[in-house]
Amino acid sequence: METIILIVHVLAAVGVVALVLIQQGKGADMGAAFGSGASSTVFGSQGSSSFITRATAILATTFFITSMGLAMISSQGVEDTSVVEAVTSQEVDSGAPVAEDMPSAPEAPAMESAASDMPAAPAADMPEAPQAPVAEGETK
Repeated sequence: METIILIVHVLAAVGVVALVLIQQGKGADMGAAFGSGASSTVFGSQGSSSFITRATAILATTFFITSMGLAMISSQGVEDTSVVEAVTSQEVDSGAPVAEDMPSAPEAPAMESAASDMPAAPAADMPEAPQAPVAEGETK
């Protein structure tokens, strides 16, 4: 039964998408007023709007009904329990290791002074940054 409902559900979803993409926008009716030939359509002189609109509504209703049917089928056999009740009903595991029993990671070796390995930056040999020219009336 679930497979049949699922197949109808997928077909209804594809049908709704297809019919929505086929429908014309609201501004498309303006072209009929200027003689674009909308009266000679396959669906009659009213155009396809009423047929496609009804078909879309029927498929959308089918989609919603099958959605509810699948939800009811999938919820059968599931216990109604609260998350809070499930957490509070669990007993605390007394066999958990205590922090004193836990092994510790080995300590990293201490780094020796690396200052002697680094060369000193020459401060006096650095060129001075260029200064922007100052106009006569401005102050720095």
